[in-house]
Amino acid sequence: MPESPVIACSPRYLPRADWPRAATNAIKQNPDNRPPGLEDEELPQGNEGERLALDVTRYWGARGVNLTVGFIDTPDRALRDRILSHLNAWSEKANVQFVASDAEPQVRIARWTAQDSPGDEGYWSNLGTDVLLIDPRRPTMNLEAFTMSMRDSEFHRVVRHEAGHTIGFPHEHLRQEIIQRLDREKVIRAFMASQGWTRQEVIDQVLTPLEEASLLATPTAEEDSIMCYEIPGSLTLDGREIVGGTDITANDHAFAAQVYPKPL
Repeated sequence: MPESPVIACSPRYLPRADWPRAATNAIKQNPDNRPPGLEDEELPQGNEGERLALDVTRYWGARGVNLTVGFIDTPDRALRDRILSHLNAWSEKANVQFVASDAEPQVRIARWTAQDSPGDEGYWSNLGTDVLLIDPRRPTMNLEAFTMSMRDSEFHRVVRHEAGHTIGFPHEHLRQEIIQRLDREKVIRAFMASQGWTRQEVIDQVLTPLEEASLLATPTAEEDSIMCYEIPGSLTLDGREIVGGTDITANDHAFAAQVYPKPL
């Protein structure tokens, strides 16, 4: 069992100053993103809206998801097609579609390393409707150094996970039910060492739970969800690992179908 946290993805959030704008955009795209009881005059504005902005979900709406996809640095057609097929794995049960396009694509995929663009390396995606606010010259998803020689299991685990973020699903391990099982100080030390984060960054990224009252989610946290990452038992209070997910589960598909129902 690994002794360091296995976190391969950090969903890409807009700068804090843009959180209120992102929340307003999310509600514009899909009114159901509005937290219960939020009135128009309470829409997030300025710095005072940051906490409220985090409570706004970023789903695309019950009409479904049909997003165009472009590739910034992937000339290999076979690789493009393979990535696209895994993005579309969500369409098995849900009204979700990713379509290749070279004309101002909404989803832009790069494979940057730290050498290509420091700070943009790794595996990440902007969350849901936030992709519409990203500079069109910039990626909305990064799949560092992905090639056709990658194991198929990594396409299942990583590409499908990032696609989940793109259609609005946050990390499952940020559910209160899972966070309350973590040894706070051990997690802070481990993530500071392995990820190079500050103490506050660990608190923000790993130990700050999603607001359950406004969260559109399954009734209980799903440890084996594709959106949940493995956390070793050495960092939990009960010594049991958070198993994490390696592919879209039946429950993931069922929930995606609930959020994005296919037309009857």
